[in-house]
Amino acid sequence: MNLAALIVTGDPALADGLLRLAAAADAHAEVAYSADEARPAWTWPALILVGADVAEDVAAADLQRRPGVVLVTGDGATSEAYRLAVEAGAQDVAALPDHEDWLVNAFAAACEPEGGWASTLCVVGARGGAGASVLATALGLTAANQGLRTLLVDADPFGGGIDLVLGLETHEGVRWHDLAERRGRLNTATLRETLPRSGDLSVLSWRRGEPVPVSDEAVRSLLDAAVRGFDLVIVDVPRHPGDIGRAALRSADVTFLLVPAEVRATVAADGLASALRHHTTDLRLVVQGPAPGGLTPDAVTGALDLPSAGTFERDRRLPAAIDEGDLERACRRGPLTDFCTTVLADLALQPYAYREAA
Repeated sequence: MNLAALIVTGDPALADGLLRLAAAADAHAEVAYSADEARPAWTWPALILVGADVAEDVAAADLQRRPGVVLVTGDGATSEAYRLAVEAGAQDVAALPDHEDWLVNAFAAACEPEGGWASTLCVVGARGGAGASVLATALGLTAANQGLRTLLVDADPFGGGIDLVLGLETHEGVRWHDLAERRGRLNTATLRETLPRSGDLSVLSWRRGEPVPVSDEAVRSLLDAAVRGFDLVIVDVPRHPGDIGRAALRSADVTFLLVPAEVRATVAADGLASALRHHTTDLRLVVQGPAPGGLTPDAVTGALDLPSAGTFERDRRLPAAIDEGDLERACRRGPLTDFCTTVLADLALQPYAYREAA
């Protein structure tokens, strides 16, 4: 494991406390008990924590000035602490125990190389049974097959669990229940390793039984980690979005509204589109055929006055595949897969090179 943080202090109690915070962030940290001991590794880690007890020694050692240095003190952020920080080349001061949460976030951030942010797509169905979950899953499978590290998020606590569609319901791993009260920054590598997944497609769904309330802070933490740790995030949003769905819609680059080519579904989509515009900036229409009454995709598009992302025909193989948890096999070919390939090509998504080595 790469060294994320170097702790420089001669105080065993401070060293132990900071190592505890590093463990909470799943960050690899090591201790140097003097400035001379710190010198060989000074330029390696993203984060350097200098105890106030050795700050003057660090300043006198004439170590290379670099970003990511924090002075840690147990006496509060006093004027003396700031003086020591300037002399030691630190850009921040953290006072214990008040700044423990800040330090955990700093450790977690130090684990992650700099890079771009994932695109976030939301999928919403105009009516119940429209197939939004299937479309979201198919987009995820197609993206993963293209080498994109993809996260499929189930924002519907009463939807039965999107992991069932992929046959992942018995796989061990983190679900929303495990993140419901999460606070602070999530380590992206840990998130990827602990979620159920199939190849490059990871899934965050719900456990069986009554859903648990998920705090706003937990939702923000998850979505923040998702865009830092994946190439693409796809969120299956119910028609009544709830807190998770609204947060996802606000962070979405594109939201797809799936409308079957039916009169009633089109009327429902008109009202739903108006509500969605309050939360998402780029709303695009997807029309699914065949039309039982002959309603054309152009007629649906004209009635809703939304930019079109395209159309596809319902695949009769999919209902059985969903019941068997084998949508992945069914999505290897067919009209839905062709549509997803076109949509992803239009978005021009590319895997971040640094993540391939992560």
